Amino acid sequence: MIELRQIESADSQRLFDWRLEPEVDRWMYSSPPSPAAHAAWFEGFLKDDDRAGWIVLEKGAPCGSMILEGVSHPQRRAKLNWYIGEAAARGRGAGRAAQALGLDLAFTLYDLRKVWSEVVVGNEAALKALAASGFRREGYLRHHQFKNGREQDVVLLGVLAGEWAARRATIRKGLQTSGLIDGPA
Repeated sequence: MIELRQIESADSQRLFDWRLEPEVDRWMYSSPPSPAAHAAWFEGFLKDDDRAGWIVLEKGAPCGSMILEGVSHPQRRAKLNWYIGEAAARGRGAGRAAQALGLDLAFTLYDLRKVWSEVVVGNEAALKALAASGFRREGYLRHHQFKNGREQDVVLLGVLAGEWAARRATIRKGLQTSGLIDGPA
């Protein structure tokens, strides 16, 4: 069962450890931060009213994170960033379920009209999970990321509030049938 809970101050070390995981780092724009840089980022995150974040729980155990940036933007759009930090939870629907739960929060709690995301080309698991949650490709940025001496392309994706509303019940029902989430559609 996948659930979300708000990120708390006690989550700093867990997030830092996940960020160091090679499979997480592989898809990040920057190299892993130093402990001091991570601590500064985390302190800023907790104080920033424009960001909201959750720990992804699988059967009550933390397995990943999800962050919305731009929740107070006057255009009512926010960027979704997420990853599954625990290797054992990858490839089993945790990201797909977390995204559905996160979109519910984005469109109800924050009254957003759009949620968008960026994915490095080659990250097929993320592209598949986003598509399953209703995200559509909106753009392609060539040589947008430079890391470890390599330029990489990035795919832009987005989902509108109305698109989510039209697909929400079907997506949630499928996740409930799969045993990934609980609760009413």
